Amino acid sequence: MLLSEVVDTSAAVAATRSRLAKVKALSALLRGASADVVLAVVSFLIGTPRQGRIGAGWRTVFDLSVPPVEQAGLTVAEVDAALAEVAATSGKGSAQRRVDLLAALFGRATEAEQDFLRRLLTGELRQGALEGVMLDAIASAADVPGETVRRAFMLSGRLPETAVAALAGGASELEAFRLEVGRPLRPMLASPAESLDDALAELGSCVVEHKLDGARIQVHRSGDDVHVFTRTLREITKTVPELVELVRGLPCTSVVLDGETLALTDEGRPRPFQETMSRFGAQDERELLLHPYFFDCLHLDGKDLLDEPLRDRLAALRQVAGEHVIPGVLDPSPSEAAGVVTAALGAGHEGVMVKSLASPYAAGRRGRAWQKVKPVHTLDLVVLGVEWGSGRRRGWLSNLHLGARDPDGGPPVMVGKTFKGLTDELLTWQTKALQEIATEQNDWVVMVRPELVIEIELDGVQVSPRYPGGVALRFARVVRYRPDKDPSEATTIEEVRALLPTAQPNPEA
Repeated sequence: MLLSEVVDTSAAVAATRSRLAKVKALSALLRGASADVVLAVVSFLIGTPRQGRIGAGWRTVFDLSVPPVEQAGLTVAEVDAALAEVAATSGKGSAQRRVDLLAALFGRATEAEQDFLRRLLTGELRQGALEGVMLDAIASAADVPGETVRRAFMLSGRLPETAVAALAGGASELEAFRLEVGRPLRPMLASPAESLDDALAELGSCVVEHKLDGARIQVHRSGDDVHVFTRTLREITKTVPELVELVRGLPCTSVVLDGETLALTDEGRPRPFQETMSRFGAQDERELLLHPYFFDCLHLDGKDLLDEPLRDRLAALRQVAGEHVIPGVLDPSPSEAAGVVTAALGAGHEGVMVKSLASPYAAGRRGRAWQKVKPVHTLDLVVLGVEWGSGRRRGWLSNLHLGARDPDGGPPVMVGKTFKGLTDELLTWQTKALQEIATEQNDWVVMVRPELVIEIELDGVQVSPRYPGGVALRFARVVRYRPDKDPSEATTIEEVRALLPTAQPNPEA
């Protein structure tokens, strides 16, 4: 398969708002891919080479000045092999060797292919929002049910590998995926509830738990072998030895647990989220101790529990995690549920989670079986750009441009701006970090790659022709950056529009 076929398909997908058109284009490309390049093709299309980071930074890639060829002839297999060689280069002189290898690759590419490769290698092509569209395209290309593809993806955690299995062996190959202790699976997600009463009425038999202001973790143990992963499936085992030691001491031989971890003050209250996240980015352990709180058990002593109802999974959780189970009440009365909310907020947490006790573990999807109840509206939005400050903020990047995720795989949709809530410390960090991912800038604004997620608190939204999404945020302020979240987990434009007052028309209606 020629790289030009992938480039043309990527351009066609970016040019249309139609989800069906995107699926059709991707499916046609996958059908035409030979088995040996499917892994690379899907990796390219979702914006992440299968080799991951290849050791060449943004400046190295964009400083390449190589005349393009006129006629497309570069194959996907040749590009994949070249990137593998670049990634494997190390030792003395490796930096120049990487430049030489990339120059040779670019010298065989057309202008459109060079542009595609630059964006692929610098993260500008990455569109996590394309994930759902790609899953539908894989199902279409392999002629298998979409739910079968999604479940295999949940269990493997890897979209390219899921595509390979689907196209090579169809449903039977996908159904062979099993939970594997030591391999992370995609976490189950929650949807916002209108209110506690609404969540209780919708879910019926449920559990109401504290919603902690911590970081999501997934722990796997087989014997003495323990692994700890973040919500984005990144392994952090070496930086959290206290969690590893705790999990090794649980009364079991094998287990997979889902939960949250956070740093606490001496009084037992949660420290700021950024302090918890500082441990996740560390190269080794720090003095700040993390405390885990588990809320689900996906495997215990050789038995997979994913398809068991939550009520049974919680019984297994209490059996193995004991005092480390997150506080909550099963089948509470309305007054008991309200008491859980009061206790959670009083302890310094965000609110509560309300979960159906009949629900299986449906990873990777933001369904209604789990609902979060918080006292204020917050959205996880993508930073699109930022304006230089004035007055006291002169010299800092201050006013943020914010976008919601397009669920059909398009670029984020701008819904507002804000400079409120930014501390001097955050302004200093933001000014440096955003310039490092800049795509264009002038004396007024810096546009950036859409890869940072930020949590925004707001009073609501209103119809507005000012922004492409047709809505604007009201009284938005920054709560914090979310390094634990990928843009594919950002709030969708549909979810933003759902906050419109019922008296206001939906701009898409």
